[in-house]
Amino acid sequence: MKSFFPLLVGLIFTGAAFGADESGTAAKPALRVGISPVFPPMVFKQGKELAGVEIDLARALGEKLGRTVQFVQVPWKDQIDHLNDGKTDIIMSSMSVTMARRYMVNFTKPYATVGQMALVRRESSHEYSFGFPPRPAGTIGVMRATTGEFLVQRDFPKSRFKAFESGEDAAQALIRKKIGLFVSDSTLVWHLAGKHAADGLTVVPMALSEEHLAWAVRKNDDALLAQANEFIETSVQDGTLARALRRWTAAGE
Repeated sequence: MKSFFPLLVGLIFTGAAFGADESGTAAKPALRVGISPVFPPMVFKQGKELAGVEIDLARALGEKLGRTVQFVQVPWKDQIDHLNDGKTDIIMSSMSVTMARRYMVNFTKPYATVGQMALVRRESSHEYSFGFPPRPAGTIGVMRATTGEFLVQRDFPKSRFKAFESGEDAAQALIRKKIGLFVSDSTLVWHLAGKHAADGLTVVPMALSEEHLAWAVRKNDDALLAQANEFIETSVQDGTLARALRRWTAAGE
C-alpha cells in the first residue's frame, strides 16, 4: 500500500471548571478536544469507543500538558464555530490546512501530509489507467464541507456530486452503484478500500492534491498553540507520532 504520510496544544479556559489537587493547588482544566469521528483511521469509533491516530495523539498531548482530555464530538461542518465559541479548545480531527480556514483559526505545524484520492468499483478502475479523466463517469461522492468537496467543485465543475456525512455512507452508495466514485483524504480512501475489498472497491493510485494535516486553536490562544507545536516536535523526535501512525495506518512500515 502506498503511503502518503511523510512524517514531518497558555490557556483560554472559557467555561472550564477548575478543581484542586490534594495539596490544595488549583488543578488544570480539562483539554476539550473537538473531534468528528467519521474519518477512519484518523478518528473514528470502534463500537462505542473512540479510536484512531488523533485519539492517541490527543491523549498523549493531554498527558504532556498535565490536563485531562475531554473529547467533544462535533459535526464536521461546525468544528470551527464550536472552537471560536469557546466550546472546545483544540480541533484534532484530520483537518487539512487551507487559506480560508487560516482566516478563522490558527494552525499548528503540520503533523502529516495526505492527498485527495478516489475510491472506485474495481470494474471501473480501467477508466483511470491513463490518468484522471476531466469529467469522471457518474456522480462523484464527497464528504460535506471537506477539502474533497472543494476540490471536486473546483476541478470537476461539470460533474454532478453528492455530499455524504461519512465515508462509510459514501462507500455503501458506491457499492450500490448510486455514485461512480468517492473523493476524499487518502487516509480514509485507503481505509475504505481495505475494509470493502471483498465488495469490489479499490483505490485509483494517484493523488489529486497534496494537503497538510494540522490541529486548530483559537486565534488568541497563543499559549496552547506553542504547547501543541512543542508537542509535535517532541513527538517526531521520540517516536510518539510514528507509533500512532503505524498503529492505525501503513505509515512507517
